[in-house]
Amino acid sequence: MTGELFSPLHLRSGQVLKNRIAKAAMEENMAGDGQVPDEQLFTLYRQWAAGGTGLLITGNVMVHAEALTGPAGVVLDEHAPLGPFTDWAEAGKSGGGAIWMQINHPGRQVASDMPGVVWGPSDIGVSLGKHSSRFGRPTAMTAQQIDDTVTRYAVTAHRAEKAGFDGVEIHAAHGYLLSQFLSPLVNKRTDRWGGSLENRARMLLDIVKAVRAAVSPSFAVAVKLNSADFQRGGFDAEDARQVIEMLEPLGVDLVELSGGSYESPAMTGRSTDTRTQAREAYFLDLAEDLVTTSPIPLMLTGGITRRGTAQKVLDSGVAVVGMGTALAVTPDLPDRWRGGREADRRMRPVKWSDKALASAASMAQVRHQMRRLARGSRPRPGTHPAIALVAEQRKQRTALRRYRAWLAKPSGAA
Repeated sequence: MTGELFSPLHLRSGQVLKNRIAKAAMEENMAGDGQVPDEQLFTLYRQWAAGGTGLLITGNVMVHAEALTGPAGVVLDEHAPLGPFTDWAEAGKSGGGAIWMQINHPGRQVASDMPGVVWGPSDIGVSLGKHSSRFGRPTAMTAQQIDDTVTRYAVTAHRAEKAGFDGVEIHAAHGYLLSQFLSPLVNKRTDRWGGSLENRARMLLDIVKAVRAAVSPSFAVAVKLNSADFQRGGFDAEDARQVIEMLEPLGVDLVELSGGSYESPAMTGRSTDTRTQAREAYFLDLAEDLVTTSPIPLMLTGGITRRGTAQKVLDSGVAVVGMGTALAVTPDLPDRWRGGREADRRMRPVKWSDKALASAASMAQVRHQMRRLARGSRPRPGTHPAIALVAEQRKQRTALRRYRAWLAKPSGAA
């Protein structure tokens, strides 16, 4: 799977990515009225498309209108109008690259002030010490709710293809619903969805099968998977290896490796595990082990900002280099690399000792840059994290009022 950064990649579905650089999903939380994309997201994705990236993966799009990761989340269910999503797909493809929609269900990672449902494989809440009350208390899903959720993923994928997207990425990382089912720390079920890894992976595998059956053979289907949860006794690299092997017969084009959750936010470089600290490519060590056995091309995301690091990732056997924050700060970074240049700015680091608060501030900083790009302004990576966090909280309060009103309408609930 080795290759130069600007060489094409042929996928199992027949889709060809024009280079090995992907914009990884970053939760924009910028939905317009009706929880659908609007001109803000179109402008943002045109900027990224023009920057030379071979693949754009959207921030997570919710499959269930009553279960959102944030009040300004985008929802694509059976009721959503397709027009705004068609415009979003066109914006993402305007530079000649591909655009995939990341599709997701938050499970138990839903803020306690959000309306709707808080579900999980078991009734175990998110543990963040003094911040635990930020999240709602989950109820264990019934068999019917699990089956309905599998169907929701297939519906969203089918409609994404109709809207013009080139593929979907099923989010099974970062502590969201499918990651919760995979985790032995969160999944305490004793039925066919709990216990052994095969049972804990059942919901993910059923979703992949349903999605693949609902879309065309040429439509890409990817999975985002934790290389590890970075919690003692949690989902680990050996589990990841086995799940990748389970995915191979199902027609998966690409597996993106990341790591962590809100409880151990390794995806922002802030886990308690020294393997993700103080360096780029947080998860490269784990990826180097997984790539030797993986029957599916792998994409690695987490802390990559320089071309030399990106090339090192490819040299390890990883097929695609994923970047998030680096592209929020420098949307034309791939074109810069092609011209022999590097980014001239970096995001201001968050050095707070409270890991949960620091993670929230880091995400707020990234959203601040994305909002500036969406307005046609240059990023301002030197913005103080506290200022970004306060501004984000204000926007979320406004979005929450709007989401509550929308969800209360008969057409809002799925």
